[in-house]
Amino acid sequence: MSASVRTSRFISLVAALALSGAAAAGPPERVVSVNLCTDQLALMLAAPGQLVSVSRLAHDAESSAMAEAARAIPPNGSRAEEVYLLQPDLVLAGTFTDPATVAMLRDLGIRVELFEPARSLADVPANLNRMGRLLGREAQAADMIAAYERDLAALSVDLAPRPRAALYYVNSYTAGDRSLAGAILRAAGFDNVAAETGLDWGGVIPLERLVMLAPDVIIEGRDYPGQARAEDNLNHPALAALKDTRKAGHLTDRDWICGTPQVLEAVRAMRDLRLSLEPAR
Repeated sequence: MSASVRTSRFISLVAALALSGAAAAGPPERVVSVNLCTDQLALMLAAPGQLVSVSRLAHDAESSAMAEAARAIPPNGSRAEEVYLLQPDLVLAGTFTDPATVAMLRDLGIRVELFEPARSLADVPANLNRMGRLLGREAQAADMIAAYERDLAALSVDLAPRPRAALYYVNSYTAGDRSLAGAILRAAGFDNVAAETGLDWGGVIPLERLVMLAPDVIIEGRDYPGQARAEDNLNHPALAALKDTRKAGHLTDRDWICGTPQVLEAVRAMRDLRLSLEPAR
């Protein structure tokens, strides 16, 4: 074999390897999500046919803001064996996804990207940006971020005084200012009474303490169907005795849980509540 032929073959091999590397670095073609929040981010940004499966929770309209769109995509049970059989080149999961599932998929050579739960409204554009990069949909993510930031600015309320509000869930749990729910409350023009109890992220405010705090507004978590003593705090007579406190209905889980543009619906609802407290002029 002549030197020129060997050189030609070497160049062809290098070119083939370069093309292979470029293809490998291209957008993933088969994406599987096993987490409710990554489900929704991927549904918003994925190219047609790119997202091949979402978690079962994505189909639940009580939990998922994109249940209708999700029902067009097969669900999975978030188990490693099931996901592996889908032959994904990218799996999207949360940091609270079962570590054994994540480890098994990675041991099988599958790329798994973990998303942390959103803690603030600023996490929404960060999540969109990252998902856009992972899916090769940077331009679409940029457009969505611009729309989100514009709409959030339009919805944010800066009025004084700021009413004191309590987020109150089953088991007397509340969310603090350093949580996504707390950030939604703050953007809508409320102060969070959880801060008065020293709760930054979240925790329990006993019913007796809540009564003593006497917030201007109590925004309750969902009272799910069925009976559980954990829900008794939501209907306790002591709350009805707070004559100057307004009970403002229930939080919708799907608008408050995930760091997606859907949080704007929660901000809008809380903004409307805040403006309703303004005296008539």
